[in-house]
Amino acid sequence: IDYPMQAPHGRFLGAHVSAAGGVWNAFENAHKLGCHSFALFLKNQRRWDSPALKPEDIEKFKAAHSQFSIPLNMILPHGSYLINLGNPDPAVREKSYEAFRDDVGRCHALGLDLYNIHPGSTVGKCSVKESIEHIAKAINSVHAEVPSVRIVLETMAGQGNTIGNKFEDLRRIIDRVNDQSRVGVCIDTCHIFAAGYDIRTRKAYEKTMDEFERTVGFKYLRAVHLNDSKTGLGSGKDRHENIGKGAIGINAFQFLVTDSRFKDIPIILETPLADGPDGELIYRDEIHTLYKFLT
Repeated sequence: IDYPMQAPHGRFLGAHVSAAGGVWNAFENAHKLGCHSFALFLKNQRRWDSPALKPEDIEKFKAAHSQFSIPLNMILPHGSYLINLGNPDPAVREKSYEAFRDDVGRCHALGLDLYNIHPGSTVGKCSVKESIEHIAKAINSVHAEVPSVRIVLETMAGQGNTIGNKFEDLRRIIDRVNDQSRVGVCIDTCHIFAAGYDIRTRKAYEKTMDEFERTVGFKYLRAVHLNDSKTGLGSGKDRHENIGKGAIGINAFQFLVTDSRFKDIPIILETPLADGPDGELIYRDEIHTLYKFLT
């Protein structure tokens, strides 16, 4: 696909892409979809152990970067689904921390600035406050062990005992991080909507964004996951839908991509793939639709 190298109007729209066969493949997969940013898993997201990055993997990644020139700071690696830094059980938490540190180390080795993670869960066995203490401690530890990578905490939908469905949760984690220049937040539109933050009308959108500014602060905004929602406002369920096809509706996405506070950060689609072998091509269409709002 031929698309302008410069991201139109400073909006870096992209999608979560496959890194099957090697992390370097993500660049070509993203390029085919017209992405100016992308997310990927750096290793199998459903297994604890993965083979270490080899020097040649890093070389291939750097070569793909120079070929497809999506900026390294617009790449948002996503953490393993198994990691729970908020678990009160020390053995489980230690296992999570090892996987977390391994992921962050991979980011650093590949020259990536950002690492996106779900904050964690109490698993119903401790208070939110205790869980938040564990999460912040893990972030402080990883900062001490791995240089430069910024940990990006995702807003959550509120399923089960997850931390992060309230903006206050994220604020409380950030407050306990020693180096706050190396922590940020990713707003997931489906998650915040499911958690009760409305963005469907201009008035509701502004109210939610004002609350985000007041509670967390846009200076901490480092990324967006752009998803519509299969379920209604405040459902507490994490069910992504294609842009404009869900309970949020298209207007909210126009408000967001035209909002200058969302310039110069990765804005990543994680919407359902279409049926069939080229299901990810739906991302190309969604990116095209979203860029049209800026013309």
